[in-house]
Amino acid sequence: MVKIVPTPDWFLGKDILIEAFSFIVLIVFCVLAVRAYKLKKNKGLLYLGLGFGMIALAQIASILTKTILYYDSAPVQALGNAIISSKILNSVDIFYYTGFFFQRFLTLLGLFTIYRLPQKKVISGDYLLIVYFVLLSALLSQKLFYLFHVTAFILLVLIVVNYSMIYRKNGFANTKILIVAFSILAAGQLVYLLSRVSVFFAVGSLAELVSYTLLLVLMIRILKHGEKKRSHGDNIRHVGNNPRKRR
Repeated sequence: MVKIVPTPDWFLGKDILIEAFSFIVLIVFCVLAVRAYKLKKNKGLLYLGLGFGMIALAQIASILTKTILYYDSAPVQALGNAIISSKILNSVDIFYYTGFFFQRFLTLLGLFTIYRLPQKKVISGDYLLIVYFVLLSALLSQKLFYLFHVTAFILLVLIVVNYSMIYRKNGFANTKILIVAFSILAAGQLVYLLSRVSVFFAVGSLAELVSYTLLLVLMIRILKHGEKKRSHGDNIRHVGNNPRKRR
């Protein structure tokens, strides 16, 4: 287990709860963003929703993999035996590595999608090239664990820079909350680089918890005030690349 996941024994299961909470927040945020896109036809909202949706799927991949890894219950054993006996995979280790690969790949792809909020045109070849490098980072990080966290950190810094420029134009509180949430996520990736010392893995997970709690606060603001005619920056569209001035 230590070889595959650096989670300290005393933190086992708690990381799954954090990821389950993160999944709920992310998937609801995705639904809100896509719904707003259908009304406003703002592609920035669509990119934001799809990005959060992919990160939510990444959380599911991690949850399922860790549940099978951590818990030796009858249903889990039956699932593992079914996977091996059906020859879908010929090794339990391969199953674990496959699960974590999808977690890393979807996370990086989701972060790139959020970063790539359409502020300028790019040709389709640019997307293919980026997906290739995201895929390569996810594959290599199976052996070089720090590569995933470094790549995620770089993407998160770029996202923070993008939203900082947007915030300077619109001054909306929702945009500011998103900047803080992504900044904490970025700091968490740096902490994960030290996760060979087990306590840092827990600290990184707690940083994610704080970040997704802020996103939950943001969702509550959107649901509470977003439908008002004068929402003062509390609508879902005010977390995207909407450059309108502060009211």
